[in-house]
Amino acid sequence: MRPTLISAAIILPLLLLAACGDNDPEEQAPVAAAAGNEGADSMASNDNATADAGEAAILGVPERTLMQAQVVLDRLGFSAGVIDGKQGQSFTNALKGFQESRDLAVTGELDDATRQALSQWTNIPATRLVTIPDTWGELRFVPVPEGAAEQAKMSLLGYETMAEKLAERFHTTPEVLAQLNPGERQVGAPAAPSPAPPESVSLAPAFSAGQQIRVPNVGADRITASDIDDDEWRMTLRSLGVGSDQPSVARIVVDKSDGWLKAFDEADKLVAMFTVTTGSSYDPLPLGEWGINGVAHNPPFAYDPELFWDVPDSADSQQLPPGPNGPVGVAWIDLTKEHYGIHGTSAPETIGTAQSHGCVRLTNWDVARLAEMVSGSTKVLFQE
Repeated sequence: MRPTLISAAIILPLLLLAACGDNDPEEQAPVAAAAGNEGADSMASNDNATADAGEAAILGVPERTLMQAQVVLDRLGFSAGVIDGKQGQSFTNALKGFQESRDLAVTGELDDATRQALSQWTNIPATRLVTIPDTWGELRFVPVPEGAAEQAKMSLLGYETMAEKLAERFHTTPEVLAQLNPGERQVGAPAAPSPAPPESVSLAPAFSAGQQIRVPNVGADRITASDIDDDEWRMTLRSLGVGSDQPSVARIVVDKSDGWLKAFDEADKLVAMFTVTTGSSYDPLPLGEWGINGVAHNPPFAYDPELFWDVPDSADSQQLPPGPNGPVGVAWIDLTKEHYGIHGTSAPETIGTAQSHGCVRLTNWDVARLAEMVSGSTKVLFQE
């Protein structure tokens, strides 16, 4: 549903107060860019790197092959959503987008023709080793409360753990990071070996600043600082591994049945494709042609119970702070259809599966990328 859309000039001071101000427990201060990388961080991709023995030891051949394809497709703008080395709907959609853009048979499978088309990027490993910046040791992480009233008391709905922040930076989940770093102690796990915890207990790696870890080898994360006027938004792009060099998009098509969003340039060439979540039986996707009113970076959220079918109308309205764990994530692309937009999410693993309240949801890294592609002249079509 629709947040209060305010100008970047108003959003920026709000976020600077949250990030650098009054020592609130949820504050997560900006991390300085690495020298020479302009707006990118010190963990930016290095395409001259090669695969190492550690990758082969951790990932089996099928998972390694699939993760490498997911990494390449993600770099090209055909997002597999969460990079996990698994076959799923998001990966199928990414393959279909790549195949369509290269005039291949659209099978959604990693067939011989698609492997051949992707072969020019076989030099890019599935994973890489990075060192968590020392400055991340200054960040503070606390749980985000469930209720809107409690969330409204916070100044930022930030990341709850370092593992979650790292996962978003590398377009994956804490569970995949745990798989890639099996020797790391898990948050909540005992120091000594013990019986496996119940399946209902989710454990995340206990990463720390200065530590070297293995991550999915996402790229296209270079940022030219002068290209992004909004300092806070530039920090957001850096934290999500999203580069500043994005194509301009003339039209967007969202398909309700297959759960994808396609983006086309002025020449009507498909330049990006993302898996999305598109409404529910209570709040169906509003089919038809729409326009874009504007884009809000790191928006706060006006929580109005009357707009949510699963919330009692008697509940109090709340003004929720911005943040990656907010209801609309890091960006809101406001549509000419009142109360509807394209936005991010606090739960990337649910994209393509869980329902939304009528809007179009993407992962935070995908919506950040899309936000850099669209403009007020971009046309939007929602189809069955």
